[in-house]
Amino acid sequence: MKLFTCPVCQQPLHFENSQCTRCGHVLAFVPEHATLTAVEPVDEAPGLFVALGLKDEGARYRACGNRIDHEACNWTVAEGDEQRFCLACRLNEVIPNLADPAAKEAWINLERSKRRLLYTLMALGLPIEPRSVRPGGLAFAFKQDLPGQQPVMIGHDEGLITINIAEADSPFREKTRKEMGETYRTLLGHFRHEIGHYYWDRLVANSPFQEPFRRLFGDETASYEEALETHYRNGAPPDWPSRFVSSYASMHPWEDWAESWAHYLHMVDTLDTARSFGLALRPEIPAAGKLQVGARRLDFTDFDGLSRAWFPVTVALNGLNRSMGLPDLYPFVLSQTALEKIRFVHEVVEAESRARLPHLDDRPAQAPDPG
Repeated sequence: MKLFTCPVCQQPLHFENSQCTRCGHVLAFVPEHATLTAVEPVDEAPGLFVALGLKDEGARYRACGNRIDHEACNWTVAEGDEQRFCLACRLNEVIPNLADPAAKEAWINLERSKRRLLYTLMALGLPIEPRSVRPGGLAFAFKQDLPGQQPVMIGHDEGLITINIAEADSPFREKTRKEMGETYRTLLGHFRHEIGHYYWDRLVANSPFQEPFRRLFGDETASYEEALETHYRNGAPPDWPSRFVSSYASMHPWEDWAESWAHYLHMVDTLDTARSFGLALRPEIPAAGKLQVGARRLDFTDFDGLSRAWFPVTVALNGLNRSMGLPDLYPFVLSQTALEKIRFVHEVVEAESRARLPHLDDRPAQAPDPG
């Protein structure tokens, strides 16, 4: 994710911010421009505001209904849009009971991760249409376990991604991570995995990519129920690290794809952030020679460049975490086979974005790395 700054006082901003901590301006994310910026109200039109620092300074916007009602969203709706909610919030089909303070807090945390996911999808040029207006479109259901009812079944089904709001609770998520034998489990990672299933249906199924997918990931027509039962009875095969990005990916080709897809989004978003901060790593490692990356030089259409940059960045991130007495931020080791699967994801994404948004081929070259 790129670095945002307040156009009024140049204070660095975080994607989730709704007010500048330096100058006090209200902040809003304008999806049409993929930017977080300061806004000012339009005196003669209550409820409307102009976004500062944008090329179309005359354009006017409204706050998303979930900001007005719940202080739960910082995205905007264009003045001429009849929808009350922003693009991110209108994807919701089910939300929990917001009269329950704990459920509301969990939902707000889920929404933050969902918006970060959508930012990356938009940057990659991927289709994001609500299921309510397009058959095969996307929707979210955020549900909670309730007494006397069946437990919430998380997952993806024909465009609907269902997530248990308990995932927003750190102790619950950590307990589940240990029970499932996972090395990594975050809200954002969960969203990235489930959206991978959605895009398999949209971009791979019944497409020219389906046969290459089967050669690399396996035959997805194999029984998912049997694969699930076998995985939880016997666990992952002993050699899974040589073939998969995670043990869960070894369960079935669909899960292998979803885990590889999620990992690709991890790479793209983290390296985009590193590039935005002008990160440059040039440590001297006697056993391995020079380990270096100038993130500002990255071309995100070049998978070889992405993968070369990824390794030194993750080494640095893990080193920083250990210095703070924390577990490794990146507890993965990618085999060559796993990398080839992530490369396949990259090729599918690039093909879709070029077909939908040809202007992405004109993305500007990155600034040279200083020094």
